[in-house]
Amino acid sequence: MPLIVVTGVPCSGKTTRAEELKRFFEAQGKEVHIISEYSQIVKAGFDKNAFYADSNKEKHIRGLLKSEMLKLISPTNVVILDALNYIKGYRYELFCGTKANKSTQCTVHTEINRDVAWEFNENRKCESEKYTREIFDALLMRYEDPNGNNRWDKPLFTVFPESAMDTSEIYSSLFKKVPPKPNQSTENPPLSSTNFLYDLDRITKSITDELIRAKTRGESGDFVIPGFDGLSVNITEVSVQQLQLLRRQYLTYSKMHTPEINRIPDLFVQYLKTSLK
Repeated sequence: MPLIVVTGVPCSGKTTRAEELKRFFEAQGKEVHIISEYSQIVKAGFDKNAFYADSNKEKHIRGLLKSEMLKLISPTNVVILDALNYIKGYRYELFCGTKANKSTQCTVHTEINRDVAWEFNENRKCESEKYTREIFDALLMRYEDPNGNNRWDKPLFTVFPESAMDTSEIYSSLFKKVPPKPNQSTENPPLSSTNFLYDLDRITKSITDELIRAKTRGESGDFVIPGFDGLSVNITEVSVQQLQLLRRQYLTYSKMHTPEINRIPDLFVQYLKTSLK
């Protein structure tokens, strides 16, 4: 059930602490999974420094890490995410994922003096594991420190290289507290039918296609959509690109706030009218 988000600047001891936590929880009889950012980088065939210089590659790996975390979370095991986790918004996404799965979570922040961290980097034996000075400094600049006042970062445990982790307190925060209740923003709504996504796509596409055809013919003003009980949209000012964009936005919204299938035409047209005002 629980997730431990390990976060810290480069060479601050994240992997060391992740392994320490793994040994501790296994001694308590728990099944433990470590999800390693560095392992995913190697598996993808990326050079470490080139990887952190490419935002698209980073986004790809972050997506894999999050997906793996959601797959492994269960009522009986412990998942440890060993990564930089330097983006505040990404840590919030992880929090939403654990909340939706009715799981507890804590953050372990491996803090370190930046000069000492660079020395650790320089002393690494394997050249492929070293950061260049440029990438190292860039990651320091990007790093958004966790804040114990943020609900997605707490409970927050800060640990320095020379200090011991309070593993008993970490255990209590994960297994002796009630997980947060999912809410509308994190809970996946039940689909109103097994064909909901298909029908949602089909109906909104049919309406959008009729409007686009009308625009192509040069029509303007209130256009009554054929086959939809007199529903109309003013198409004077709207462009084809706007219609397609609004449809995509409505699809995303409806997947989170599932309407009844028979209400989709009315709701979609109302959405178009409101958005076009």
